[in-house]
Amino acid sequence: MPGSLPSTMKAVIASPTEGDDRLVMVERPLPEPGPGEALIKVAAAGVNRPDILQRRGMYPPPPGAPDVLGLEIAGEIVATGEGAEEVLGQRVCALVAGGGYAEYCLAPIGTCLAVPDALSMVEAAAMPETLFTVWVNLFERGFAADGDWVLIHGGTSGIGTMGIALGTLFGLHVIVTCGTDLKCRRALDLGAEAAINYRSQDFVEEVHRLTDRKGVSVVVDMVGGDYLPRNLSCLAEEGRHVSIAVQRGPSAEIHIVDIMRRRLTLTGSTLRPRSVEFKTMVADEIAKTVWPYVEGGRLKPVIDRVYPLADANEAHARMESGEHVGKIVLEMGE
Repeated sequence: MPGSLPSTMKAVIASPTEGDDRLVMVERPLPEPGPGEALIKVAAAGVNRPDILQRRGMYPPPPGAPDVLGLEIAGEIVATGEGAEEVLGQRVCALVAGGGYAEYCLAPIGTCLAVPDALSMVEAAAMPETLFTVWVNLFERGFAADGDWVLIHGGTSGIGTMGIALGTLFGLHVIVTCGTDLKCRRALDLGAEAAINYRSQDFVEEVHRLTDRKGVSVVVDMVGGDYLPRNLSCLAEEGRHVSIAVQRGPSAEIHIVDIMRRRLTLTGSTLRPRSVEFKTMVADEIAKTVWPYVEGGRLKPVIDRVYPLADANEAHARMESGEHVGKIVLEMGE
């Protein structure tokens, strides 16, 4: 490791104290990159809902991942392991399995994407988690194609806003659900074809009205529970339902004959536990198909608020309030 680097760094973890539902700042040894890894001096880190679950003790990091929170970062590569020397000094954003809420973070070279001039470091840090998630689930698992109608729940979340942006770029008709009229207006401003207030409207009926009773080709669902049968009612024949989270519970009752009759597909995925090889493959696809739009300034994340690392608890409180539109980001500062 270069001698100019410090031996320790500040990092944020879930409190180890029983019953203490907070994040705490700790000092940790600087991690050393192994083969195919880069050590990144973090400029900013995105905040995601899995971070909330990890803080609460409900989503432990996968084997080998650090207990430091944070799944996406942007910064400068300051050291590399064997086989990665050519990227030293590059500005990158990266998807990581953990460790992002820190001054330095290890990342597999394969999940790094070069940060173009069109993006600030804060914007770059807000890209990987939602971009990888939407690409895998809407386009790869959901097979969304030009001209398709799709339904995405949580329309003003990080996932929702990225889904609107990507859908607009790739010719989709994106319907979203939101919890307030104000959020629905924001979603429409961002490019959604339609936004449904799920508190005051029946989203199943609205989807059928908007699609001339044909239904949507894909539903991307982060709600689960009793939303599942309602989502299936929104699908067109041959439609695909993609589950990415279960905020209202992990189980539901569905009519199997209806799935058979309309030839529906139920699928889903989780990103964090997937292998580095899989994430590298996704990064390669994104670099070819999506990143040119980023480089051209046509795709940027929606930023809700930016907090210093020391205010990570406030950042989590903002996400838990449900009032945010787009991404919440932690900035390291000097």
